[in-house]
Amino acid sequence: MTATTLRHRSLKTSAIALGLAFALSAPAAAADLVISNWDGYMAPDAMAAFKAATGVSGEVVVHATNEEIMGKLVASGGKGYDVVFVSSPFAEVLNNLGLIETIDHAKIPNLANLYPEAAKLPHDVGNNFSVPYTWGTTGLCYRSDLVKTEPASWNDLLAPSEALKGKTTMLATDRWLLAAGQLAKGYSVNETDPAKLAEVKDLLISAKKTLLAYDDTTFYSKLVSGEALMVQAWDGWCNYGIAENPQIKYTIPKEGSDLWVDTMVVMKASANKDAAFQFINFMLDAKNHAWAAQNIDYKVPNKPAMESLPADFLAKFPNMNMPVAELVKFEQLRDVGDAQRDYSKIVSEIKAAQ
Repeated sequence: MTATTLRHRSLKTSAIALGLAFALSAPAAAADLVISNWDGYMAPDAMAAFKAATGVSGEVVVHATNEEIMGKLVASGGKGYDVVFVSSPFAEVLNNLGLIETIDHAKIPNLANLYPEAAKLPHDVGNNFSVPYTWGTTGLCYRSDLVKTEPASWNDLLAPSEALKGKTTMLATDRWLLAAGQLAKGYSVNETDPAKLAEVKDLLISAKKTLLAYDDTTFYSKLVSGEALMVQAWDGWCNYGIAENPQIKYTIPKEGSDLWVDTMVVMKASANKDAAFQFINFMLDAKNHAWAAQNIDYKVPNKPAMESLPADFLAKFPNMNMPVAELVKFEQLRDVGDAQRDYSKIVSEIKAAQ
């Protein structure tokens, strides 16, 4: 959610797609702030509302993946950007490179809206350099009307029954593809031991032979159409399928899930840090953060925002009701340092295997 691809439904509404058309252009020179975010990851009128509330203008530029924006930030030393949305392992990397600013809590009073657990995330205890924006799990999304037995294990995906062969998909992004195998083996989702990673590779090469596809963006549509019957999915993306067919269900296997967290960071090279903190404070307003939960269909770490969600919305998407105490029991994806090269190499070998 991270070597994150676009983790939202860009067709959530046509208004969002139209409202964010402006974000595809280069940053305007006159803007006080430049925000880099995934497409559709905040309200289409967010920058206009922020300017109305603060007098600060902002321009949004879109990045499709963490890797894309990381390349730009590292190459430029962070210049040209003020606030960037990145997944937590990448926030760790940016902090280790000295490219992001320490969070000034006094300038972000809405941090008080966050659940206490959101200040205890292992990647950044105390929210010293990052502010969590969304969080969630990865599990199995399936057609309950077409799958005879509710899946209970990652092995139900990795070693599927004959009826499911050729009708399953897995996420293509390194960290989540490997996490399925790591969890199935009982290993850490941040495992770096070469021998254990070799076992995971062998398991995933075997699983590849049973897959319909590796798919990060259309897997829920495949469930809706019946082309796929079970997929590895981020919880919010499974919700997109549930919205179209209530027979689609989401479950976390008995071996567990990763805990993914998407964050907001302020670039050290920003010349507008006070305004950047104002923007983060604005996004943490309960009403603004509730928009993310209700329109991206992801859990947000904002207590009053979550408590404001309509009962019918929560009933429609049961995984949105997951207690925070349960959510944070899962192991958070972390920066694995030099082992990331091993991860990338292993994934390349899995995908190239015949």
